[in-house]
Amino acid sequence: MPKPKPPVGHLPQVCTAEPAGIARAAEVILAGGTVAVPTETVYGLAARADDDAAVAGIYRAKGRPDFNPLIVHVPDLATAQELAMFDPPALALAEAFWPGPLTLVLPRRVGARLAAAVSAGLPTVALRCPAHPTMQAMLQAAALPLAAPSANRSGGVSPTTAAHVVGSLGERVDLVIDGGETARGIESTIVAVRPDGGWQVLRPGPITQAEVAAVIGEANVLAAPVDRIEAPGQLSSHYAPGKPVRLDADGAMPDEFHIGFGAIKGDVSLSASGDLAEAAARLYACLHAGAAAEQPRIAVAPIPQTGIGVAINDRLGRAAA
Repeated sequence: MPKPKPPVGHLPQVCTAEPAGIARAAEVILAGGTVAVPTETVYGLAARADDDAAVAGIYRAKGRPDFNPLIVHVPDLATAQELAMFDPPALALAEAFWPGPLTLVLPRRVGARLAAAVSAGLPTVALRCPAHPTMQAMLQAAALPLAAPSANRSGGVSPTTAAHVVGSLGERVDLVIDGGETARGIESTIVAVRPDGGWQVLRPGPITQAEVAAVIGEANVLAAPVDRIEAPGQLSSHYAPGKPVRLDADGAMPDEFHIGFGAIKGDVSLSASGDLAEAAARLYACLHAGAAAEQPRIAVAPIPQTGIGVAINDRLGRAAA
């Protein structure tokens, strides 16, 4: 069946997260197309993970470098175990945090039905079981694991609404499912579990390193590698709004759009009450607002380096790189 394509110069079709929209999206996925779908973190650009051409469509739509691996979304632990090797620590993490915003980087099983491109030539695969009902419905309808990085141009600000997806990708995506604004607003935590029993956080996210350590122990934690890309979000420059970004800004210069936090008001605020969970949920919406503002520069108030603030500062640091 040929892959459905919108007319050149037209925006993609947008469907609601109702059964008819899910069914239409599954048709596009099975035909090798791409569908933007909400998760509890950000919107993902999904394609069937077992087809080289379909996965190539993700890289092409995003303008993503082919050395940057993709996260494969699965409906449950049993499906994940068909694709990767789970040792006791990995199994404990999956049982503790799935479905939810945790991605595990694990040794890929020999013969796993996955396109080679999802791992970018590495012997590992990044797996996540999402909690969002729309993404779960997509996984059930397609009956396939889905590769799904964030649904935006590579290196840009991640999307937390369907409008962000359309504004970033336009006709590059075949279909968008509008499931409203995402709840977490920041990408999943990525943890690599090594064959020697060690583990490391490759990308901070909603689940903190302390929460991971509470399940599998602090003794074997390793420093994240800095000389190779093993997972999404490790590029030094990422999540960029297309303007210079100044961090730890108590105030703004006349040419700056100011993103506030807590007592620092700003033009918009990540959280007026200083709530880090709210700040994470609003981070990309505020960066999108800054990108659309008339000021040529963006300034961001200081964010505490505690809890999920570690993940917020990670994204801001890469946005400013």
